[in-house]
Amino acid sequence: MKPYQVLVFGKTGCEKCKVLQKRVGDLLARPEWAEAFDWQYVDVETEEGLVQFCRAECINPQRIPALLVTRFDPAAERHEPIPWSALGGPETLPAASRLYLYVGLQTDYSPAGKGVISPRMIAATLEEARRSARETVSA
Repeated sequence: MKPYQVLVFGKTGCEKCKVLQKRVGDLLARPEWAEAFDWQYVDVETEEGLVQFCRAECINPQRIPALLVTRFDPAAERHEPIPWSALGGPETLPAASRLYLYVGLQTDYSPAGKGVISPRMIAATLEEARRSARETVSA
């Protein structure tokens, strides 16, 4: 089991969901990410997917596709969402795309957002998850 798991929330027939899956899969296949990160697609139109979506607690259903980064918690024996650091997350990420409570992204469909979660945004979010873990260890 890898220390981090990225949950990619999407739905059947959604082209943007397919694009996000491919981007996450391609990024996590790279050596710098592959050792620590795994990912799972969550179809919110299934019963199991809807339960996972509800447990995520902070994704707007109108902003799918979305992704949530979790970290393995040995005490709970499961992956748990990672809270954003006190800094509120990387400044390189548009505020409208960041999840409010946890390290993750959702699609910004506003005219300014253009409905795109770019590979750069995904990489910055994964790096935030790593940074958050380093802050927790040093605290």
